[in-house]
Amino acid sequence: MSINPNQTIQFSPTHRLQWEEAQQKDVILYPEGMVELNQSSAEILKLCDGTRDLNQIVADIEEKFATTGLKNDITSFLDVALNNGWIKQD
Repeated sequence: MSINPNQTIQFSPTHRLQWEEAQQKDVILYPEGMVELNQSSAEILKLCDGTRDLNQIVADIEEKFATTGLKNDITSFLDVALNNGWIKQD
């Protein structure tokens, strides 16, 4: 499954994204376990609020980190997130 760039992206309601003090990083919590995230992955997932599509997320991340050319990397990460059930598209 691949991200549809024309649909909004929402974090999965069956998962929880939160800062984990013990690991000193953001994590995804779900009934079967936990996934530790690096900073850029966490920042991308925080934007998956159901109001943004791929291009809006890319623009927001590139603005936040004052860079360009991140679309392929962000798309690849979101494809992984979609296939792992961390995000969804309607």
